[in-house]
Amino acid sequence: MDERTGGTATAAGYTGARQPYRVAVLVPCYNEAAAIAKVVADFQAALPDAVIYVFDNNSSDDTAAIARAAGAVVRKEMHQGKGFVVRRMFSDIEADIYVLVDGDATYDAPSAPKMIDLLLHDHLDMVVGNRVDQEVAAYRAGHRTGNWLLTTFVATVFGPTFNDMLSGYRVFSRRFVKSFPMLSGGFEIETELTVHALELGLAAAEVETPYYARPEGSTSKLNTWRDGFRILWTIGQLYRSERPFPFFGAVGAALALISVGLAIPIVITFLETHLVPRLPTAILAMGLMLLAFLSIAVGLVLDTVTRGRREMKLLAYLNHRAPGDERRRG
Repeated sequence: MDERTGGTATAAGYTGARQPYRVAVLVPCYNEAAAIAKVVADFQAALPDAVIYVFDNNSSDDTAAIARAAGAVVRKEMHQGKGFVVRRMFSDIEADIYVLVDGDATYDAPSAPKMIDLLLHDHLDMVVGNRVDQEVAAYRAGHRTGNWLLTTFVATVFGPTFNDMLSGYRVFSRRFVKSFPMLSGGFEIETELTVHALELGLAAAEVETPYYARPEGSTSKLNTWRDGFRILWTIGQLYRSERPFPFFGAVGAALALISVGLAIPIVITFLETHLVPRLPTAILAMGLMLLAFLSIAVGLVLDTVTRGRREMKLLAYLNHRAPGDERRRG
């Protein structure tokens, strides 16, 4: 079997109209020696005809060797960060259906066929596993709160989103994967995946899946505050690049309000005395108003550029067949 192509899915329940589909399970890993064998075994049992790809991200333990011994195809990504790993996976692996899952054995492998079935039946581009914790230790309160805050913020900025925006368990169509312009390098990759779907209006759904505590010896690589701020920064960057007119328009409006606030006393004094006693303040007010107009103009120009980029992403997306219609090639 060619490593670059996912296995042929022939088990009942995710073959569509009895046509074979190439399914690739993508597992980014960093120091998951305690959990990776279970992850590989569970997904081999749930998706027996899929190919399990484990991408080792400079692990200092035996993650790669254990994954290889368990039957996975092991690759290495030298750039540190989950975003870099996912970027390499999406670039290198050829398949019709992609299952992305963390290598910490917290996600439920038996849910994968159900998620794939939904993707094919409803011709979706992404199915997100909405985590339902099975143990108290599975989903820390800080992570849950942060997830809710970020999900609410993204829904406010980009429109209705998923209940579990930061879930690491997702199933994708080929055309989603091959049209996704990855920019982030760390745990903010889930935010970028979500915003990509919302921005292009792609068909997506959410399925509840059990979520378990890590096995003994496995530790989380996620830092609640550091990665939370990085995700917020990513949301801000995406908002600026994908919604430039509202972003720069808001900046322009704020500058204009400050300018008017500074100018009103000066104008009143001028009308009463025909003098401008606070010349530096007048110059500042005028400068702020010029910056306000400039900011709005920049937003208008960038909005046109963004529309062009969005059209290019849509063309790349439409270059591939819809989920449920793809056939094995070659």
